[in-house]
Amino acid sequence: MSREKKGRDRIIGMEAATIKPVINVAALCGSLRKNSYNRGLLRSAMKICSESIEGMKIEYIDISPLPMINTDLEVGGTYPPVVEAFRQKILEADSVLFASPEYNYSVTPPLKNAVDWASRPPNVWADKAAAIISTGGGFGGGRAQYHLRQIGVYLDLHFINKPEFFLNAFQPPAKFDSDGNLIDAEAEERIKKVLLALQAFTVRLKGKC
Repeated sequence: MSREKKGRDRIIGMEAATIKPVINVAALCGSLRKNSYNRGLLRSAMKICSESIEGMKIEYIDISPLPMINTDLEVGGTYPPVVEAFRQKILEADSVLFASPEYNYSVTPPLKNAVDWASRPPNVWADKAAAIISTGGGFGGGRAQYHLRQIGVYLDLHFINKPEFFLNAFQPPAKFDSDGNLIDAEAEERIKKVLLALQAFTVRLKGKC
């Protein structure tokens, strides 16, 4: 092999090493409300990702069509088509980004329903990285986050520990516009840090598989 070819191969190898693998993230919102602030957080995360985070793609997964979980709907080891499609989206994702308000110190019924459907055999949450962002009054959805983390332990869903993101939606100055879009620059920067941590953790987990 010539010295010139060796040099070219080395450069190609170095360039390949610097290319970040594409991380596919499934984004789920625990609120079904059209102008949900938590869905606004996910829209902001998707915008940040497309504009300033290389090697990461976020796809919003709508959980509203899912029926309430009922094992009578499981026939011969298969699930209703809408559930199968949802489970396949989660299976294909490298990691998951949750955004959810807090209902009665816990996650919302639609999100718990989605989590339960995807946990049915085979559990498609297993060995994936995950992160949670939330907004609301008071603690900004913090108790729902901690409950979801507990659920994740049993599902082998691995949440990043830091940074955490809670946002009081009603504390001035205004955090959202009338359509539920995030307009707070500081909050956007905090979301970016969550996404970068999720990306790094996902790469680490995938490297161990």
